[in-house]
Amino acid sequence: MQNGLVIVYTGDGKGKTSAALGIAMRAAGHNMYVSLVQFIKNLSDTGEAMAAERLKPEIEFMTMGRGFVTGKPGSAPFGEHRKAAQNALALARQRSQSGFWDVLVLDEVNNAMKLGLIEVEDLMELIKGKSQKLHLVLTGRDAHRDIIEAADLVTEMKAVKHPYDKGLPAVRGIDY
Repeated sequence: MQNGLVIVYTGDGKGKTSAALGIAMRAAGHNMYVSLVQFIKNLSDTGEAMAAERLKPEIEFMTMGRGFVTGKPGSAPFGEHRKAAQNALALARQRSQSGFWDVLVLDEVNNAMKLGLIEVEDLMELIKGKSQKLHLVLTGRDAHRDIIEAADLVTEMKAVKHPYDKGLPAVRGIDY
């Protein structure tokens, strides 16, 4: 039996979650079971969440975040973000050790660490304690050097050009 891989998609460019979703689609096509846990994003009508509903039971989509951590009026207080991330980590830990899932995607977990919502030691413990067959995919900017070292595959997305740079809004079906 082949050991599961630890895969990291990081960097300041677009495509980290999209790459992870590509793995999820590919795995589901091979009758593998995928759990995707989102650490920052909150419940919304994203294309990926709607598509995941259509791909049950192969793909489970768990949106656990409270939205972007901005500190601006109207955004959730930092303590709520931290509690949501801790709950997401606890769910991810359960999924990683259950032996049921073939692929576990921790979307924006690197951002959660960088923002101080979870600790690198806790994520390292999850990586070391995952079931042997599980493929673990970690996304988000600013991956910690310890996570990069522990990974089998690391891809850094580099921003070269983006419509946001011209002030254009996010595009349905492309950005969300």
